[in-house]
Amino acid sequence: MMRDPGRLSRFYKELEKMHKEEIPDWRFGQFMSNLFSWFMSEKRIDPFFLEEDQMLDYLKEFFKPYDK
Repeated sequence: MMRDPGRLSRFYKELEKMHKEEIPDWRFGQFMSNLFSWFMSEKRIDPFFLEEDQMLDYLKEFFKPYDK
């Protein structure tokens, strides 16, 4: 069964919101590099295998230190 393509729009909207609210000064490449480094060093997880809902949960955890 194919994944719901609508999940992508929901995911990207939430990702955009988090990027703008939490780390607006970071370039996209900087954001991805820091995020993937965090996955590998702190979480010991390869993000390749995460579903979008799991990725959003991890993003919320990643942004905790940046919360105002």
